[in-house]
Amino acid sequence: MSADERAGGSPFVAGPRQATVRSALRLFRSEVGLIFRRPRTVAMLSVVAVVPVLCGVAIRVFGDDGEAMLTQVAGNGLALGFVAFSFMVPLILPLVVAVVAGDAVAGEAGLGTLRYLLTAPAGRTRLLGVKFAGMAVFALVTCLIIMVAGLVTGLVLFPVGPVTLLSGTTVPLVEGLLRIGLIALYVTLGMIALGTLALAVSVFTDTSIGAVVTTVVLVLVSQILTVIPQLDAVSPYLLTSWFQRFDGALREPLATGDMGQGVLAFAAYIAIFGSVAWARFTSRDVTS
Repeated sequence: MSADERAGGSPFVAGPRQATVRSALRLFRSEVGLIFRRPRTVAMLSVVAVVPVLCGVAIRVFGDDGEAMLTQVAGNGLALGFVAFSFMVPLILPLVVAVVAGDAVAGEAGLGTLRYLLTAPAGRTRLLGVKFAGMAVFALVTCLIIMVAGLVTGLVLFPVGPVTLLSGTTVPLVEGLLRIGLIALYVTLGMIALGTLALAVSVFTDTSIGAVVTTVVLVLVSQILTVIPQLDAVSPYLLTSWFQRFDGALREPLATGDMGQGVLAFAAYIAIFGSVAWARFTSRDVTS
């Protein structure tokens, strides 16, 4: 008698279900491995890791030039993580995530492998879900690399102690670390939202470069629109207008209102463009 029968369950139900889960996990591991083994991914992650180091070295060698945030880095290395995110969120991070997400489906179509993937029993919905999960893991790893590189560089080059927040309040070292971790999670969610947009673009084209360029152009246009005062009414609906709200983690009390609205905006983008990607991917004719 099988374990399922001894437990009172039906092996005819549990067996296929377990096989489906195992199949999905294998597909997910394969997707994540494929993403992180690509030379361009290794190159992009290397650049992402180097930027906080270069920021720290530049501040150490050339000084802070009187900039308030850079002065904080010179006085406390933990602030370097925040500075690194501030530099990278406007363009570098979106570009890195767009390359991976834009290539998710369009890259397979361009190589002619998408048609063969769809012949597997995984199904289109599950395949798209795996592509989304792989992109989300990449976004998380990228943000963690920035955080760790910033913290390590800050520890090596500058003194470390209680953290002075943007609001002027000083918090203990451990709380400062937790707040930087919160920043990393917030930025990760924002990059997942952007990656979902790029994934939606990816299912409409067979060329990954087209999906990447389209996403980057949308990011740039959105950032331009956010700085035009006459378009302030449109700004809350633009994804990029919420990227920099992670500075709420460095205020006392936490700016939960702004950050909470940012999280809701990211969730809305994920839901909307995830639905668009699903509707298109499950109904398109795949010939390549």
